[in-house]
Amino acid sequence: MRRAYIDANIAIRYLTDEPGEMARETKALFAAAERGEVVLVLDEVTVAAIVWVLASFYKLSKEVIKDGLLSFIANEGIEMDDKRGLLVALTLYAEKNVDFIDALLSVHMDRAGVLDLVSYDKDFDRLPGVRRHTSEAFLAAT
Repeated sequence: MRRAYIDANIAIRYLTDEPGEMARETKALFAAAERGEVVLVLDEVTVAAIVWVLASFYKLSKEVIKDGLLSFIANEGIEMDDKRGLLVALTLYAEKNVDFIDALLSVHMDRAGVLDLVSYDKDFDRLPGVRRHTSEAFLAAT
C-alpha cells in the first residue's frame, strides 16, 4: 500500500474546505485513506503547524480546533507515531487554555517520566504533572 506524509496545507484544505478545488482534491485523498487504499502519515510537527494556522489565520477557537483535529486524526487512514499522546495534547490545549506546543511538551515529559520543567511560562502551572521552576530555583534545588 502506498504511504505518504502529508503537509499542513493538505490538512488545512480538508479541514477548512478552502479553496474549493484544493479542498475537493484533499477530500478525495482522505476518502481513499478511509477506504484503506492509501496511508497518510501525519507528524506531530505538522499538527503543530496546523494548529497555529487555524488559530492565527482562521481565528478558530481552541475548542473548535481540538474537535476538528480529534475527528481528523481518528481517521483509520491517518498514521502517527503517537496518536494517543497527540489526542491528550489537543485536549490539554483546549481544556487548560495553553499553547499547543506547551501541551505537547507536557505529553513528552509524561512519556519520559520527567516532572520538572525549567520555564518562565506560567501557563505550564495549569498542566497536570508538570512542576515548573525558574532557572534559579531549579539550580538551587539541585
